[in-house]
Parts: sequence; structure tokens; C-alpha cells
Amino acid sequence: MNTLTSLIPDVNILLELAPEELAEILLQLANEHKQNGLIHPQALLTQINGAHGEADGYPQSRRKDAELAFSEAWNWLTVHGLLVPDTGTNGNNGWMRLSRQASKLLDQKSFQSYARSVAFPKSLLHPLIADAVWIDLARGDLETAVFKAFKAVEIAVRDAGKFDATEIGTILMRKAFEKTSGPLSNQQQPDSERESLAHLFAGAIGSYKNPHSHRTVTITDLNEAQEMVIIASHLLRIVDSRR
Repeated sequence: MNTLTSLIPDVNILLELAPEELAEILLQLANEHKQNGLIHPQALLTQINGAHGEADGYPQSRRKDAELAFSEAWNWLTVHGLLVPDTGTNGNNGWMRLSRQASKLLDQKSFQSYARSVAFPKSLLHPLIADAVWIDLARGDLETAVFKAFKAVEIAVRDAGKFDATEIGTILMRKAFEKTSGPLSNQQQPDSERESLAHLFAGAIGSYKNPHSHRTVTITDLNEAQEMVIIASHLLRIVDSRR
């Protein structure tokens, strides 16, 4: 059975890990060391000090630092719902269970993707889409997140420009931002910039929203999906400024 010191023999490496990086290792250890389905943090914390009379723990001078790093990572697991208190007396005494999400992540070996998902700052997203899109990203439903984000852009442009519900897609974008007559075009800007903005909105809707409307689109890269929804958020903020 693995221990913390067998997986990370060098305490300096442990201290260099971000909480979510160490959390992945602790979740694996918690799964290996659970008793009757339960795990207590002390069962893993003792591995920092090693067995009594044995030289299998971390150096004495670094143990406090290692314990702090452990606590940060353990807290990360609880905050994100991967470790949950057991019910009744066990829970009151610090015994935890792996959540259903944790078991799923261990089975699919997808912890790193999950950690990157929940680390994505919701504050980067426009309030109109933040809650729904962020949770879709965290669940790994990347196609839905991107479609929702750009559908929101389409609706926002239609509402701000007071267009009929039948106006959709790239044609709507070009009408809304047409450099001389578009209701969302800023006539204080140079012609070239107004024209470029129309191209930007039409290109974004044509590239990221329309394909999802007409066929099944597969997105497998989390970073790519996150970048897409940030673009949608930027477009929504432009629309806000033109209302």
C-alpha cells in the first residue's frame, strides 16, 4: 500500500506542489487507506512523521511545513466536495467519505481535468452566463458551455438592437454592427474599426455558435473551451456598452 512518503520521498517536492496537485495524491491515498469506507485525515498525517522508531517520515525540521501543505490540500478536497463528513458520531469525530464525484474521478483517472475546471475563475465570465457556463465546464460538458455562451451573445445582440426573433446568426450580427446603420455601431469610431467589429461578432457566432446549431460538435480540450467562453463574455460586455 502506498504512503505519502513513498509517493513523494522528497519533502521539498511536496512543498512545491500547489494544493490541488497534492490533493490528487491525497485523494488516491484516502481511497487506498479507507477503513469500512471511511478515512480519517490522521491516518495520512501520521505518514509525515513516520512510524515510531522508524526513519520513514520526513525530516523533523520540515514536518510542520509538510503538515501545513497537507492541511491545505485536504481542505481543497473538502471545499470542492470530494471528501464529505460521514454521518453521526463518525462525522463528528472527523471521519470522512469519498463523495460520488471523487469515486467517479478516480475510476476515470480524470482528476487533473476536474481540478483545472474548478480552478477556472468564474469572475472572468459575464454575469449573464457565469453560473450556467461555469458549471458546465466543471462537469466537462464543454460543447454545452460553448453553445450556451454564444447563444447568450446572439440573444443579447437581438435584444439590444431591438430586432425581431426571426433575426439570427451571422446576418443578425452584421445588421446590428453595420458601420453606417447598425443600431449597435459606435459612430464615433473610425469606419475601419466599426467594420472590423461587425466581422468580429459575425465570425464568432459563425465559428462557435452556428456549428452547434446544425450538427454535433465535439470539444475535447478544456483550455480551448475556456478560451471560447471568455471570448463570448468579452462580446457580451461590448453589447452592454452599446445598450
